[in-house]
Amino acid sequence: MNNTDQARLDVSRENGFEAPREDVSEESFAALFEASVAQADTLREGVIVQGSVIEVGHDVVVVDIGYKSEGVIPSSEFIDTSGKVSVSVGDIVDVLIEAKEDDDGLVILSKEKADKLKVWDEISSACERDELIEGTVTARVKGGLSVTVRGGVKAFLPGSQVDLRPVRNLDKLIGQTYKFKVIKFNKKRGNIVLSRRVLLERERNELKAKTLEHLQEGMVVTGTVKNITEYGAFVDLGGIDGLLHITDMSWGRVSHPSEVFKIGDEVTVRVLRYNSETERVSLGLKQTMEDPWEHAPESYPIGKRVRGKVVSLTDYGAFVEMEQGIEGLIHVSEMTWGKPKHPSKVLAVGQEVECQVLEVDSEAKRISLGLKQLAPDPWQEFAAKYNPGDVIRGRVRSITDYGVFVGIDEGVDGMVHKTDLSWTQRINNPSELYKKGDEVEAIILSINHAEKKVSLGIKQLFEDPWIRIPLQYPVGTILEVRVKSIAEFGVFVEIEQGVEGLVHVSELPDEFMGNASDNLKESEIVTAEIISLDTEERRIALSLKSVARRQENIEALKFMERSADSEGRVTGLSRQTGATLGDVFKEKLGNRIEEIAGKKETPDKT
Repeated sequence: MNNTDQARLDVSRENGFEAPREDVSEESFAALFEASVAQADTLREGVIVQGSVIEVGHDVVVVDIGYKSEGVIPSSEFIDTSGKVSVSVGDIVDVLIEAKEDDDGLVILSKEKADKLKVWDEISSACERDELIEGTVTARVKGGLSVTVRGGVKAFLPGSQVDLRPVRNLDKLIGQTYKFKVIKFNKKRGNIVLSRRVLLERERNELKAKTLEHLQEGMVVTGTVKNITEYGAFVDLGGIDGLLHITDMSWGRVSHPSEVFKIGDEVTVRVLRYNSETERVSLGLKQTMEDPWEHAPESYPIGKRVRGKVVSLTDYGAFVEMEQGIEGLIHVSEMTWGKPKHPSKVLAVGQEVECQVLEVDSEAKRISLGLKQLAPDPWQEFAAKYNPGDVIRGRVRSITDYGVFVGIDEGVDGMVHKTDLSWTQRINNPSELYKKGDEVEAIILSINHAEKKVSLGIKQLFEDPWIRIPLQYPVGTILEVRVKSIAEFGVFVEIEQGVEGLVHVSELPDEFMGNASDNLKESEIVTAEIISLDTEERRIALSLKSVARRQENIEALKFMERSADSEGRVTGLSRQTGATLGDVFKEKLGNRIEEIAGKKETPDKT
């Protein structure tokens, strides 16, 4: 045997071939040798080969891969989901050569690694062919989700690639199986990035194009509620969203779209407007139903009593829903027969109420309702019970700048104008005399049945003092008065209870120097003279200056009288009457003093 044949024999033995028999030709041996060398090239570490199971042990499975030595694989790699070894003798399996021989001369194989490498190859091929792969979401990870694909390979699904819109709760997707597109693949690093959004966009665009082909205004379509906002709901019509505005959801009142829909609801709507350029679609739900206002005049004739629920309150009234889409307004003036109260004092939202139809306007979609019409009109009872001139007693219900409102009967008030509160006092603010809840007595001055108004008077219960004042206090009367108040233009004084007069600043003594407050105090008693009376304006003017001037004149005359007493008697007069000239002068001066003092009325003579 030459050296070449010996080398071939050594190689064949290393690869598991025995020496050729003597009856084997050199050509056959050469073919077997080449096949052995080729197989030796494939049986290297890191290569996947097929093998036949020849023994299933407790710890290992023995596999024949055509090498000089059998290979072994841990039995744990063949355990199925039930925990049992799922392999039998004779099964053909794909395995990965991890090491050609161990210390026992056996080849170390791995089925799991072979499966994973096969999966990676399949994923790589699918990625190159732009094919989809299926996977199951298994866990929530930072930035997205972990997805298990073929053979248990883990891939990453970013949060932005989960759906067309951001998903707030990613945990709800765990356990779900979807198809994905591989958007990033690195076998060496074991990195796979998936996207579900790409598929949804593709599907949506295809569906959108199909939907837009036949979408027209006026047609009725079916869609799914996709999103809800304060102003409406977005409905998916098939690749394109339409807006169902809150005002087009119902003929009735809708406070929030969530009262009518929830996400995922299927709804049949009508296309109200469609702009092919902007691809905006406006939808209507109520337009698929009959407008209840078309039969409102027949359903709600004037005078009919109806029942409904209060759905809202405003400052001017309450809205009552009689049926879906039909609401009526009870104006605040139609709630009670008495003075209008705020609607919240009479009704509450959600309250069931019975009322009467007052007016119907189907074109404007308005119905006027009345609540007070169901109760007796207190004005009728009042009109039958009272007449002008009757005296009534009641409590003050309210006070304004121009008068006082007094309750006569339930639902009927009368007003006392501020000019009818007192004969003598000038009242600017009635609240200075009365407060709410005071019980007062008044007389009915007039009754206006058309406007349902009652005019009352309090001063008319008493005699008008101005009938006697001009006689009791004529011009020139000097009397003591009480200071009521001090103003820049003069001093108000009280002549008697309820009767006041004014001392103008020009009628104050000169020593006051225009500053009465430094010389007079409120409630101080002073002596004044009445200098003028105006019965029409009911004004009395007084003077302190004239009283002071009178006193000065009296003092002067008294001084003259004392001077006259010191003179001698007149001779002629003394001879006739025995009276002196001083006696005559004294008599004349005395008369003049009494006249000035106002104690005696004497003609104005020199």
